[in-house]
Amino acid sequence: AEATVFGAWERVVGPEVAQHSRPVKLENGELTVEARSTAWATQLRLLAASLLKQIAREVGHNVVRKLHIHGPAAPSWSRGPRRVRGRGPRDTYG
Repeated sequence: AEATVFGAWERVVGPEVAQHSRPVKLENGELTVEARSTAWATQLRLLAASLLKQIAREVGHNVVRKLHIHGPAAPSWSRGPRRVRGRGPRDTYG
């Protein structure tokens, strides 16, 4: 049942939702879903109750009990040409 959530994501949640999201991790009945954008993450949070019902209908009850939905990972500023080593500039006056 858990493999169905990942393997048949499009069939489970529908083609439009599957196009803009993907399941990342299923642990202890809590499914982590990554959305393509922050707007879609918000939309999926609003649809969370109906998504849980769809998932339960397809893969069985109590396989997924809770959804954690987040947007795409933010870029890391810890590397790159504009990185300042150490604490960086603090107070420029005095």
